[in-house]
Amino acid sequence: MNEWFKKVAAKVKETWSKWKPVQKVILLATVAVVIVVIIATARVSSKPSLVKVFSAPVTDSTNLAKILDRINSEGIEASTSEGFIYVKDQTTKTKVSAMLNADGLIPSNIDIWADYFDRSWSTTDEDQNQKLLLNKKRELENFIKAYDGIRNASVILTIPKATIFAEDQSPVKCSVILTPQSNSFILKDTKKIHSIHNAILACVEGLSSENLVITDADGNCINDFESMADSDAVDVTAKQQRLIAKLEADYTTKISKALEGDGKDRKGPYTDRVNQIGVTIKMDQSKRSSESVEYSPIVRKEDNPDTPYDDSDIVDYIPVSSQTVTKEYETTGYTPEGPAGIEGQNPPVYSDVSNVLGHSTETGVTQNNLVNTKQTTEVVSPQIDAISVGVDVDGVYTFRMKDGKYVLDDEGWRIRDYTPVSPEQLAQTELLIKGLIGYDRNRGDLVTVTNIGINRTAEFHEEDLAYFAKQRRTTTIILILVAIVVVLIGFILFRIISKEIERRRREREARLLAEQQAAREKALWDAKEDGMEVTMSVEETRRMELQENAITMAKEHPEDVAMLIRTWLMEE
Repeated sequence: MNEWFKKVAAKVKETWSKWKPVQKVILLATVAVVIVVIIATARVSSKPSLVKVFSAPVTDSTNLAKILDRINSEGIEASTSEGFIYVKDQTTKTKVSAMLNADGLIPSNIDIWADYFDRSWSTTDEDQNQKLLLNKKRELENFIKAYDGIRNASVILTIPKATIFAEDQSPVKCSVILTPQSNSFILKDTKKIHSIHNAILACVEGLSSENLVITDADGNCINDFESMADSDAVDVTAKQQRLIAKLEADYTTKISKALEGDGKDRKGPYTDRVNQIGVTIKMDQSKRSSESVEYSPIVRKEDNPDTPYDDSDIVDYIPVSSQTVTKEYETTGYTPEGPAGIEGQNPPVYSDVSNVLGHSTETGVTQNNLVNTKQTTEVVSPQIDAISVGVDVDGVYTFRMKDGKYVLDDEGWRIRDYTPVSPEQLAQTELLIKGLIGYDRNRGDLVTVTNIGINRTAEFHEEDLAYFAKQRRTTTIILILVAIVVVLIGFILFRIISKEIERRRREREARLLAEQQAAREKALWDAKEDGMEVTMSVEETRRMELQENAITMAKEHPEDVAMLIRTWLMEE
């Protein structure tokens, strides 16, 4: 087999060498075109087939643009051709159809269920209705499963037959069972359940909220929003309480840092002396809207900042229109006296004014004025109603000293004198806390700073015990060091004395040896003078040679000899 490949390769190489350049170029171009065609065919065949959203085209361009905008807002890719809308697969088509149906964007000339009708000579209306019902049920299931976090959805849809009388008509009912994905909390998300609830109501004609039941796999109803309102209210209350607790903790931390320091390098005025910090916040977290109308003067001329005086022109109002009305009335007084021929029964005061000429004048002025009016509408939520802060600080304890030593009581404890915090310092501390919390007197804020000394006897006893223990340790260490120093000094003195004794012993031995040597030399000398033949032993001869060599070495190399002697002394 290998030989065959070799022959084929040799044949191809031989043929290629015989070809002209034009032939080679044509072959390469042909191969390149074939490769491009194969790649293009593979891409076209691998491209997913598109699915029509509607069976009929959308002829209105405005409505088509709205539908495409709504589809693109969900991040779904869609294309159009001759009014038809295409998406990538059947699942996307189901989701888009349900979404457009819920938003009311499906054109009136398009029936989304048209594809499901397949009439033949053997098909009845009941079959068609059942098929339509099943497909609606399938569409609802696919639409619900398109939500993130929903693994499966089971829909039971009941659409009764139409009756002649409305009171005899049975309602449309729908039951949905949701199965969430693992690690999904969609069934506890009220907003998403509410969205699914409303989408189903929009998709199923005639379905009401009372007849729509959404449950989980265990049969627990999760779309009973009225009963869930109490639970939501409890959750809101808990959140409000957590918010208040967080604010109280923040204010407490801020006050603690200002009074005691940050616990690092920076110290506060009451470091380790703040007994208690209590912060209570009253907060109204309900939404409130208020409207106010404010009337202000009219500025006809602004103040010139370049002049040293105020040259502005401010008036309370500007007359817009006015009307003056004057009424005059003149008549003769008349007092009725009853029927003719009968004496009147009027009192004298009325009788006296009879036939008296009367004159009346009435003048009225109506003026319309223009004033500045400012109307403000604001919504406040949440709002702090009042902040109460109570801080208790301790005074300063100082040791009682006498002649530079601590004064002890009868039990042996150190005596401390207590100095309370001055009223001026308490007032300054109160001002500091008011600035930290944003004190507002009109709001009802309250800040109290007190100086109540606490019983620190146990703490002081622990400090004294630690102090006395430290003193005892210090004394013990000093004694140990003194003993060590004494031992060292004794050892040094012992070494010095020992060396001195040894030195004196060596000097005595050297002196004796020198005397013996001198006596020996003198004896030899005397014997030589007397003519006696003196013979020396081998040891004495060797010793004399070594002595002469040492003397010669000492004369020639004195430094080396001194170093050798120092080494001997150090070793001894």
